[in-house]
Amino acid sequence: MFPWNLLPFDRNTQKKFLEMKPDEIENYVQQMMGKMLQPNMQGMLKPEEWLKGMQQQSAPHPGQPETGLNAEMFETHDFVFVRLPLKDEAMLKQMKLFYTSNQVIVEHIPDLSDKHTLVLPATVKRKGAAANYRDGVLELRLQKMVDLQFAEIDISK
Repeated sequence: MFPWNLLPFDRNTQKKFLEMKPDEIENYVQQMMGKMLQPNMQGMLKPEEWLKGMQQQSAPHPGQPETGLNAEMFETHDFVFVRLPLKDEAMLKQMKLFYTSNQVIVEHIPDLSDKHTLVLPATVKRKGAAANYRDGVLELRLQKMVDLQFAEIDISK
């Protein structure tokens, strides 16, 4: 058996812990952990507060401009997909699409003077892109570039 009498708690401390209510115990643990943890780790004690903070950070700020395209981007093992919801199929005739290895540029939507640049989650190849329009959504499929060439950088003092 464990020698409980060797712990640094005397009978009064044990009695105090036995008489504490669950809320008091939680507050005590929060205070002790708060003293031990760094300030940037405080959110780990109460996950619900941490999640609220994450939601506030991900919400667009009033002063921050939105693209207005409501584009969705995701990647698979081989491709990067960009989905652009369009209000009208006639927009396909007026819009222009360009892409680089890490961006998609959309021009003339919704107005002729508009230009939107979307940063891709991965680098893509220059050839092999495809665009399909179905059910009010323009879907771009860009083939990912697999670059396995590594170069070491020399560090000099």
